[in-house]
Amino acid sequence: MANRQTGFTLVEIAIVLIIIGLMLGGVMKGQELVDNAKVKNLTSDFRNIPIFVFAYQDKFKAIPGDDAAVDAHLGATLCPAAASCKATNGTQGNGAIEGDWSSAAAGDESYRFWQHVRLAGLAAGPTNTADSNYLPHNAVGGLIGVTGGSNSPITTLKGSYVVCSQGILGKFAKQIDIALDDGNTAAGAIQAMPNATPTTAVAAVPTSGTGGIDDATPYTVCMGF
Repeated sequence: MANRQTGFTLVEIAIVLIIIGLMLGGVMKGQELVDNAKVKNLTSDFRNIPIFVFAYQDKFKAIPGDDAAVDAHLGATLCPAAASCKATNGTQGNGAIEGDWSSAAAGDESYRFWQHVRLAGLAAGPTNTADSNYLPHNAVGGLIGVTGGSNSPITTLKGSYVVCSQGILGKFAKQIDIALDDGNTAAGAIQAMPNATPTTAVAAVPTSGTGGIDDATPYTVCMGF
């Protein structure tokens, strides 16, 4: 008896291809939703931090991190004499947030910024400056920091204060700029720089063209306000 070979019919193959297409479409849609959620969270950081600054200023007539009377403002329970909340580096009370945005020095105003806004009830997070989770991170795990405009890490970025968020993929950086600014990562209030933390200010990375933003490369995005 001759062997009969069987295979899939065209209808069966078509059904399988449709199912595969639906599965791929679902995966891509799911990834799009995840990416959109990340961009929304990253964007919220840039919106919220200026609120912390202005709300603290409105309440205490001082700038968080730079507050020379923070112990009196927050009270002895939160800032006892033996554990003052005052920064020890820079000039407190001059209206500037001194110290690098990425500083890990507990004496810097830019580092104390987070303690001040948290103890004032404006932001969530550890208030113990020695806590391993003290410095905040964004939705992609990158460091978030604040500094004064005179210490901007990007040469063309202006403002009284600057907030920076690290480790943001180029495709997200462009979306953030479109949502909050002019869509140009080398101009305006939102600008991007290489993901390293330079000791001196560097040039912004343009949105496109030679040396422009690469979608798959992480950058540090900063906003002046």
